Amino acid sequence: MVKFSKELEAQLIPEWKEAFVNYWQLKKHIKKIKLCRKSKPSAQDYDPTRWPYFGRSIFDPVRSLASSISHVFHNKGSSSTDKELQVVKSKSLEGDEEQEDIEEVHDTELSQLFSEEDEVKKFFERLDEELENVNQFYTAREMELIEKGEALHKQLQILLDLKEVLHQHRRKKFRSPSSTSSSFRGGFISSSISSSTQNSDYSENMPETNEGTDASSQTDEVIAALEKNGLNFVGAATRLKTKKGKPKMALRIDIPATTPTRTISAVTSMFWEELVNSPSKEGHKELINKKKIQCAEKMIRGAFVELYRGLGLLKTYSSLNIVAFIKILKKFDKVANRQTSASYLKIVRSSHFISSDKVVRLMDEVESLFTKHFTDNDRKKAMKFLRPQQQKDSHMVTFFVGLFTGCFVTLFVVYAILAHISGMFSPGSKDESGYMETVYPIFSTFALLSLHLFMYGCNLLMWKATRINYIFIFEFSPKTALKYRDAFLICTSLMTSVVGAMIIHLILRSSGFPSRQIDAIPGILLLIFFAFLICPFNVFYRPTRYCFLKVIRNIVLSPLYKVLMVDFFMADQLTSQIPLLRHMETTACYFLAGAFKTHHFDVCKKGKVYRELAYVISFAPYYWRAMQCARRWFDESDPKQLANLGKYVSAMVAAGARLTYAQQQDPSLLCTVVVVVTSAAATIYQLYWDFVQDWGFFNPSSKHPWLRDDLILRSKCIYYVSIAINLILRVAWVESVMRFIKVGNVEAKFLDFALASLEVVRRGHWNFYRLENEHLNNVGKFRAVKTVPLPFRGTDWDG
Repeated sequence: MVKFSKELEAQLIPEWKEAFVNYWQLKKHIKKIKLCRKSKPSAQDYDPTRWPYFGRSIFDPVRSLASSISHVFHNKGSSSTDKELQVVKSKSLEGDEEQEDIEEVHDTELSQLFSEEDEVKKFFERLDEELENVNQFYTAREMELIEKGEALHKQLQILLDLKEVLHQHRRKKFRSPSSTSSSFRGGFISSSISSSTQNSDYSENMPETNEGTDASSQTDEVIAALEKNGLNFVGAATRLKTKKGKPKMALRIDIPATTPTRTISAVTSMFWEELVNSPSKEGHKELINKKKIQCAEKMIRGAFVELYRGLGLLKTYSSLNIVAFIKILKKFDKVANRQTSASYLKIVRSSHFISSDKVVRLMDEVESLFTKHFTDNDRKKAMKFLRPQQQKDSHMVTFFVGLFTGCFVTLFVVYAILAHISGMFSPGSKDESGYMETVYPIFSTFALLSLHLFMYGCNLLMWKATRINYIFIFEFSPKTALKYRDAFLICTSLMTSVVGAMIIHLILRSSGFPSRQIDAIPGILLLIFFAFLICPFNVFYRPTRYCFLKVIRNIVLSPLYKVLMVDFFMADQLTSQIPLLRHMETTACYFLAGAFKTHHFDVCKKGKVYRELAYVISFAPYYWRAMQCARRWFDESDPKQLANLGKYVSAMVAAGARLTYAQQQDPSLLCTVVVVVTSAAATIYQLYWDFVQDWGFFNPSSKHPWLRDDLILRSKCIYYVSIAINLILRVAWVESVMRFIKVGNVEAKFLDFALASLEVVRRGHWNFYRLENEHLNNVGKFRAVKTVPLPFRGTDWDG
């Protein structure tokens, strides 16, 4: 049976960690009570046959005074204490034997100075404090969620009213298009309702038209629809008239700038406001159409899902805390040898965080509304949104992981033996250059990708073992989130396919088949891989594949998309895969230029476009990451994002200097100095950001020297070793520049591959501590319950 302390630690909500019952501190108080209950020899019950006498002690007078005070206090207050602190086991816990053993605490001279009743008093004082803290926190969160529920209900009513108005006007237009053509243009509601984007917070007067009567009647219909059901925030102000005698409307739709179209619209509106500097000028008209209503509906649906999730978390918070109180009071009964917990447990059960049923009733209401308005009364479909279930682990996945691992190892050994027998990699072999130019770029691409997947699987395994809530941090769907076994399965199956293709290629090449035919095998393998990646059928982890493509799209189009945690985390991974991107460039040029047919491998490397494109590919991951920092600074106004942007700019400068140095046959001393200086500056910048900002280490006020206050791993030595490993792997670029190891052409390629692999390993190592810091300290300011923006706002227009 799992100890409750471990169960509580596993189910704690990280952001609410401080608000839970401090179960571990209360256990320490009980240990002190147990210590005080240990039998101690005194002058009155001294028995020389049982207790040896060692003479007098300087603590004897203090012991005598403490014993007399304890005796008086015990006789005077034992009856009242037993009466007030009675606690009994609840019916649900009858027969539940305590599985946890309280640690033995060694007796000391100082501990003998405290009486048992003093420790009992301190224990219950601390218990009172914990109960009050839990009640206060629960009440505050409950009020917050109830207010969100009320606001969300009003938003839903507005949405339903606007959809009904749109539907009615569309029917009127379909029946008599000639009479409504002046008022409705393409199914739009007239501009009596103003909309704005998230960054465009302004309103306009109604434009002057000849169809004032029709527009006024439409506005009256919309206002009447919005004012029903008691929606008072669109009140008398909406009935006011402009200088032209036309009605004004106070409703706005705020659509967050999360896509390129919305971002461009927001920036354009912002510059328009700055340029015109008169939001109430005529000529600018905002209309509400079906597309905006659909966006608003999607936002409200997401807000309902997040509200339901918050209510579920608060319910879990209540359940865990009541169990913690029951468990700790059972421990007290066991140690104090009393049955004195009944009265206190009654107080706990009558507390607000247990007796209140508002959360349960609101959850039922949310389920009902969501089922009715968003899933057409399909409760099963609604529960898939509100209560997504994690996919169950399959033994078949584990079996195939083992199968493909064995196949990969076997095939790799076979490939090594065949390569040695054929002398393919022997120095001076006529096939050495052609084979390396043909096979190396594409197979090293797959190898680096598989290594990254393997490291990601190790990350998932460690995050699960240490109870880091990566699914919430990355905002993955629990039902389709990739497990560590799945990552290992993808990695091993991919590498088995690659090594199998390499063996086929080597056998056919050694058998004398035409090179232009067999050299197309790597390209065919790459096409099959991309076909699996974009396969529209629900096979081969389609949700994961499409999520990956979506994240890559968000990265490439930075800063037009709103930056999420998973977006900049993936962009950081790409900064460690620049060699992979360069190999993909070489492979693309190799096949597009037809070099696999002519075997003129210098066509790509000597081409001007190829060399210039190498700079673009080397800069691209750092540029995307820098643009994400710029977007986050624009959204959050956090100056730290500008400092982070500077880190990636310095990395771009260092990458450009290194690439220029590598392309020169005989680099000058000045070029070498520039490379060393820029790379060293970028490395120092990156190391500071790794240790201080990303990992949260080197906190001068931390209770753990050179680390941070909260740590997940028990051994602090692991963190110090990790600091050294990250430092060493960060400076691996020195070998790629200075070339201390003198090797041939084939060995140089394998050395470059080894350095690229070390960078992938460093990134996987970095991933664990980055997410650990995020889980413990909420570095990215992500909340346990996300605040979802609502589309409709009520505000008055300026007359």
